[in-house]
Amino acid sequence: MMKQAVYFSFLFLSFFCHCKGATLLAHSPAQPPSKQVAAAPTKAKALTPTKAPTSLPVPAVEPPSQVPLVQAPPHKALHTPTDVTKILDKVGIFSVFIRLLKSTSVSIQIENQLNVSNTLTIFAPTNGAFGALKPGTLNTLSNEDKVQLVQYHILPSLVSLQNFETLSNPVRTQASNTNDFPLNVTVEGSSVNISTGIVNATISGTVYEDNQLAIYKVDKVLLPLGIFGPKPKTKQHLAPSPTPLKPSKDTNVSLPSSSTEESISSDVDEGDKSSKSKADVLMNNGVVNIGVVMIVVITMWGHF
Repeated sequence: MMKQAVYFSFLFLSFFCHCKGATLLAHSPAQPPSKQVAAAPTKAKALTPTKAPTSLPVPAVEPPSQVPLVQAPPHKALHTPTDVTKILDKVGIFSVFIRLLKSTSVSIQIENQLNVSNTLTIFAPTNGAFGALKPGTLNTLSNEDKVQLVQYHILPSLVSLQNFETLSNPVRTQASNTNDFPLNVTVEGSSVNISTGIVNATISGTVYEDNQLAIYKVDKVLLPLGIFGPKPKTKQHLAPSPTPLKPSKDTNVSLPSSSTEESISSDVDEGDKSSKSKADVLMNNGVVNIGVVMIVVITMWGHF
């Protein structure tokens, strides 16, 4: 009996201690795992915003680069000539020049020339260059003048930036002739200057270049002398109109007197009278002659 009592007491104490430990564990706060605490700072650092970039300094103005704004295709097919208007449209600052190329049909001429393997050089004025002209300048030109103006911006050969100094002035363009449309090109260091006799322009960059076509950006519209130069005055050879003579106060002009007028009229009357007397004499002589002839005829008739 004694052993049983001790055994039950041990079981009771064991059960009591187990229940007490479970209660203490239930009421104690749970500790976060060490890995979760270590990962928290990493997430907070990733969510921190980055600083805004500071404004970049404005680069200084550099001389025109030889790198084209529109790159030529590596292998251009021979049956597809270069479309100049598409090249200029990609840059986005030549809309006025594109409109002139299309309205004058010079763009079609360029396409035909490039299609037969001709080489060309084009000076393309920017929209700002056209905006610097006097208002209405283009509207006052005839269709023929507009064609000549566009062709004045085209050279019938390919000229690279390095070869402009080898040209001889005046440079030949696709306009009418070099007398009415002269174009002079001078090279000073790395700048290429173009003079028309009215404006002085400068090549400010390369738009496009391949082995057949070169397009350069110019800062002014090339105005030729043949269109915008002073027109020569034409002299009209007309017969001068007679000016009436005005008697001066200092000179004495003698006018015919009344006696002179009477003498002139008397001379006229005498001339008329003499002419009438001569006519009467002739008539009388004619009558006398006829009478004599009649008498002779009668006398002869009496003898027979």
